[in-house]
Amino acid sequence: MSYVALYRKFRPDNFIDVKGQDHIVTTLKNQIEADRIGHAYLFCGTRGTGKTSIAKLFAKAVNCQNPKDGSPCGECESCKRIAAGVSMDVVEMDAASNNGVEDVRNIIDAVSYPPSEGKYRVYIIDEVHMLSTNAFNALLKTLEEPPSYCIFILATTEVHKIPITILSRCQRYDFKRISIDTIADRLEELMQKENVDVEPKALRYIAKTADGSMRDALSLLDQCIAFHYGKKLTYEDALDVLGAIDTEVFSKLLRSILDRDVTGCIKQLEEIVSQGREMTWFISDFTWYLRNLLIVKTGPDAEEMVDMSADNLNRLREEAQMCESETILRFIRVFSELSGEVRYASQKRILIEVALIKLCRPQMETDKESVIDRVRVLEDKMENGEFTVNAVRSVSEQTAVESEPAKLPEALPEDVQRAVNEWRQIMSDFEGLERNLITKMRVSLSAQNKLLLVYPANDAPMGIFDKEVTQEHVKRIISDHIGKEIEVEFQKTGNSDEMKSVYPDILKMAGINTTIIEED
Repeated sequence: MSYVALYRKFRPDNFIDVKGQDHIVTTLKNQIEADRIGHAYLFCGTRGTGKTSIAKLFAKAVNCQNPKDGSPCGECESCKRIAAGVSMDVVEMDAASNNGVEDVRNIIDAVSYPPSEGKYRVYIIDEVHMLSTNAFNALLKTLEEPPSYCIFILATTEVHKIPITILSRCQRYDFKRISIDTIADRLEELMQKENVDVEPKALRYIAKTADGSMRDALSLLDQCIAFHYGKKLTYEDALDVLGAIDTEVFSKLLRSILDRDVTGCIKQLEEIVSQGREMTWFISDFTWYLRNLLIVKTGPDAEEMVDMSADNLNRLREEAQMCESETILRFIRVFSELSGEVRYASQKRILIEVALIKLCRPQMETDKESVIDRVRVLEDKMENGEFTVNAVRSVSEQTAVESEPAKLPEALPEDVQRAVNEWRQIMSDFEGLERNLITKMRVSLSAQNKLLLVYPANDAPMGIFDKEVTQEHVKRIISDHIGKEIEVEFQKTGNSDEMKSVYPDILKMAGINTTIIEED
């Protein structure tokens, strides 16, 4: 007899063998035991989670001559014929290839005939979202009021494509992704039946790679066993067959990124490519590694949420201390975007290299996470003393500039002189935030001997003085106080140091104390 794939060989024969969908199995068994069977069911969820398997089990259970606790016995003639796929009472249709209105009308015509062997005639329509609009319309009336002996089971992976008129006539069951533990336990159970020696670590990796799909896990396991047939299947063997990468490689790559070592990152990628690893798997697995890193960084109970050995977990904890949460989030964002781009790209390696360079050079991006990462790099350099010489030079230059005495003009215009003499009282005329901002300004003279108010450009709140309406308001308060119209100019400069070194402080030259006395 020809070989049967594992996912076909071990398709569940009863509800007990169904793993990871207890909420659905319990509900359906209770309906069968209480004889409260509906006429239309909608099974929706991702691939390989048991939709078709449970649909066939349900069809066997409702027609079983000797059901046991709501499950089919598997021994009666009805169960055997349904299992063999020769029963006239269970009709399966693949809507992906039979999606026309004529295909649905064939079902509608057959509905009028009662079951020939069991109690119910069950119609299982797989990938029902592929039906055309006319086909859905043709199915609508029959789905709403079918004969008492008819049951419709619709299965789909894209429930959002089902018309609301169909959804409202069905009992909806959402199939969950199956957990890694559940898949790994099932694989281990089946390997014992098959007498195949497999490392538990290899089974867990296959279970994780399956992404919640039991069928995918069985197919991947089948592939790994075939490649290493007759030998013990190890974790390293599974990595080789699936084109995956060990976590140690991800650790080296991450450390190179944190060290801003572009050459090291490219060499790591070159090694991965030379080993024949699949680039799509690399992106997915590295993103998952970053996810684990973020959990270790932010979660108190990382052991429960991160599936890896104690040695790898300790290494991950060490790496978590080397970077900030915002940095990890940026890494995840870059690789998540890369995952969508690389799928249809002809030059996958180049895109990955660009992404790695982005991670090493945050100055190439302007988003929030990148700016935070750039600040972190600057802080590291400052801690390492890389800015010491420049800082000393800047202080020396600044001292030299400030040491040059500024000279007050011999004759100030009358309005400017009065404003300088009464500046403390003028400041009291301003209120709240406006007063605080005015005190940061340097009062100076323009080239035309006009009152000049200078403020730094790198102080964001001071930006309000860029607006003409604010400038006019300040002029009006000063003019009202001295009782005379005064011309005031506003000058924005680079930073506070430049403001102090370039523009003379005429208040200080005039010996005016600018401390504001608060009135009681």
